[in-house]
Amino acid sequence: MKEQANNPLHGKTLQMILEDLFDHYGWEALANQVNINCFKSNPSIKSSLTFLRKTPWARKKVEDLYLDLFNEK
Repeated sequence: MKEQANNPLHGKTLQMILEDLFDHYGWEALANQVNINCFKSNPSIKSSLTFLRKTPWARKKVEDLYLDLFNEK
């Protein structure tokens, strides 16, 4: 448990993060916040999760946006 003490995303799955961001922004505004094609071209939760799991830099941008939005830093 100590390992996760300073991790504000502990207990949050990537799917939960993405769904919260989608609920708040919608795809178009989310694409404006994080400029990646999986949010622009035929977006879906499933395709976005697949891309984000394979692309660490994009996942970091999404996680940072989540932390900024929900003030969990």
